Amino acid sequence: MADTAIFDVDGTLVDTNYHHALAWSRAFRRYGITQPMWRIHRGIGMGGDTFVSAVAGRDVEEAHGDELREAWVEEFDKLVGEVQPFEGAHELLADVKERGFRLVLASSGKTPHVEAFLDLIDGKSLADAWTTSDDVAKSKPEPDLVATALAKVGGASGIMVGDSIFDAQAAAKLKIPTLGGPHGRFLGRRTARGRRPASLRLTGGLPSRPGRHPARARQPLTRPLAPHSPVRLAVPLAKLGRARRR
Repeated sequence: MADTAIFDVDGTLVDTNYHHALAWSRAFRRYGITQPMWRIHRGIGMGGDTFVSAVAGRDVEEAHGDELREAWVEEFDKLVGEVQPFEGAHELLADVKERGFRLVLASSGKTPHVEAFLDLIDGKSLADAWTTSDDVAKSKPEPDLVATALAKVGGASGIMVGDSIFDAQAAAKLKIPTLGGPHGRFLGRRTARGRRPASLRLTGGLPSRPGRHPARARQPLTRPLAPHSPVRLAVPLAKLGRARRR
């Protein structure tokens, strides 16, 4: 019974996944640690508080965890100016708002980064609230961020929209369904429990109104274009009717 749409930001609304991976790779190299880029990329979407141990092991976390996170911030700061929004991101959020949902942009990123990305999509003009790393003690895949997002708008229940399996895992711990965009590699793969949290080509849509479960859409909520072309967020929400908040 959803009344709130909770959107991940990095990798879902703005094209940051490879910037994050490159920044982490450079941070590891500062300490003589070489991790395959595929392994780093596979962890993108997980919060920095758990990323180091998950990707490089507990020994690296214990020896260099805080320093690596600081190095990542320094490296990512160099790349922030290159980040671009996905085409249609603002329009997607506007459509969701028009349908009556409370809208929360749920990021566990550093405040300066989140501010920059919200500016890219003019998100503050649409969102009822947003989050940063300052709002939670533990980041995804823990559910703290999703719970905080709901609490910020007084939502009774929500729908998570994200690009990574960690979005789905965090939401699932609160029994919140997830809709997946096409930008993350791993959301469409099976979770540890053998279930697919969402398809990369998205067979589910937002509910026709707050308070209903996600309805199946005949078209994907988001779709990729030809290889190497920009991703446009195509939104067939008009087919699902207008939403009215209870």
